[in-house]
Amino acid sequence: MTTLITGGSKCGKSRFAESLLLSHSGQRRYLATMQPFGADAERAIARHREMRAGKGLFTIEQYTDLHMLMLPPHCGVLLECLCNLTANEMFRPDPAPDVLSHIMHGIRHLQQQAEQLVIVTGQVGSDGIRYPAETNAYIALLGAVSRETAALTDTVYECVYGIPVLLKGAASC
Repeated sequence: MTTLITGGSKCGKSRFAESLLLSHSGQRRYLATMQPFGADAERAIARHREMRAGKGLFTIEQYTDLHMLMLPPHCGVLLECLCNLTANEMFRPDPAPDVLSHIMHGIRHLQQQAEQLVIVTGQVGSDGIRYPAETNAYIALLGAVSRETAALTDTVYECVYGIPVLLKGAASC
């Protein structure tokens, strides 16, 4: 079972994603993709660690190359998040020739290993602001990654003001 959760900033995506993962009875892995670049990132990482404390989630920090990750059989995985993963893959010193295919290969690799996979993404680029070309390229790539991921999943939710709204599939909670 694979679920994609999307939504704006601070809308409850992570909390909802964790609740889905915690319903998994087997081993649980939290796959963190945010690199600790700067004070803002460190605060966000600390906040997410605090949210996960005592919940029995084993954290794996994997910023790129998801296809290299080996998981225990029948585990549940929370991948947080496609926004960071996409930026990490796009702006790394040695990006893949086709970053979209590289990311999707990693996501399919996780799907093959995990009994339950919960993926968080974010909605960016709809604010009407004109960005530099490099930022627009990132927004376009993230849109493509999220779109292709949604096509692979059983369910898709959008979190709106803390309320998960089912967009695809059957409700899983």
